[in-house]
Amino acid sequence: MTTKAEIQDLLRFLSQDAKIPLQVTVGKIKMMQDANLTSPTAIASSSITKLEPIFRDPKHPKQILAAAKRVTKKRPTDPSLPSPSKRQKTSTCPQQPDSEEALALPTCNTSASELSSIQLQTNRAPLLLAFAVTSLKYTMPKQPLSSRLSLGHAVVSANSKTKAVSIGLREPGKGEDELMVGLRRAKVLSREVGVLRRMGAVEGGGGEEGVKGEDGNGEAVKKENEEVGRVMQESGEVKQEPHEPPEPALWGVDLDALQNSKTAHTSTGGLPIHTPQSARHYLLKSFLTPPSPDLPSKSKTPKLIAQEKEQNLASLLRALEMLFGSWIETDEEDKFYGLGREELERRAWGWYVRVRPDVKAGVGGWGEKGVVKLGDILGLRRKPDIKMEGNSHEKSSGDTES
Repeated sequence: MTTKAEIQDLLRFLSQDAKIPLQVTVGKIKMMQDANLTSPTAIASSSITKLEPIFRDPKHPKQILAAAKRVTKKRPTDPSLPSPSKRQKTSTCPQQPDSEEALALPTCNTSASELSSIQLQTNRAPLLLAFAVTSLKYTMPKQPLSSRLSLGHAVVSANSKTKAVSIGLREPGKGEDELMVGLRRAKVLSREVGVLRRMGAVEGGGGEEGVKGEDGNGEAVKKENEEVGRVMQESGEVKQEPHEPPEPALWGVDLDALQNSKTAHTSTGGLPIHTPQSARHYLLKSFLTPPSPDLPSKSKTPKLIAQEKEQNLASLLRALEMLFGSWIETDEEDKFYGLGREELERRAWGWYVRVRPDVKAGVGGWGEKGVVKLGDILGLRRKPDIKMEGNSHEKSSGDTES
């Protein structure tokens, strides 16, 4: 049985990797299913004679077979392992990660009393990323971890750009509104970021427009979704659900790469995105233990430092979960009680401003590290006597500095 995600992956492979026009590929999916050619691996292990009866243009079978062999050769043997290629901050419309579990962040069961004495050393950007990833778990609970990492990285990038411009480290360039023309938008910590709908990341959502831009990618996405739905209906492999389809999973678009790259809009309408892998790596490497006279950092081995960073991240995320969880209550249908999602987003930015490291003003504080006290984060939790009704407002800085 071919799943909807597999059909979408096949369409994406044919149109993007094999460079077969979408209007040609949409009519060939059923025939490729019948021939058991539903993945690059299956195609690469077959022969050109199985493709020739399906595609009239004699060039197309050769293109597809070559692309399948190229794609499968690049993939690691263990699908849970990352690609051996060099790590990149951005990617152009990547496929869904092999496994959400591979992106899992470290956890711990440390009590609030134990957490309250922990201090971390970091700069502002990774702390903001941790706040964003945690807040999205409550404000956009249907988003998978990979999307939350990508969206969180998008808001960190936007804030860093604003700060760099304000202190004269970079030229203003095009404004965010100009770069996001034609893009879907989502709010993260009350700031709008450009987003891209992830095809195949969720079931349902037929008829979703996706991204509409001058490159016409929105129409391609729409056609692909329509073809997937038609094939699944014809094969009897999909049933109409009585409930509304879930919200689509999203990627955060990398506006810097979009502005700087001459090839950001490719022939297939690809857009550069913030990859969840780079966001996760950034979190894992960014939270140090402040230097101690008893154990100078120079005496620590790289392995011990890496373990400390991972444990520190786990402690930070645990404290943030306690903070957000104290202000939010949900029922089985995921309906919020107490603070609304917009109010939670607004407060989350204010909480971040209150606990972020103190650094020098201006250029001197760019990238500077400071101390974050988990006790300060826990001190922002809702007190038992505070009722969560209405939308009371905390005063927060309008500062966009990250």
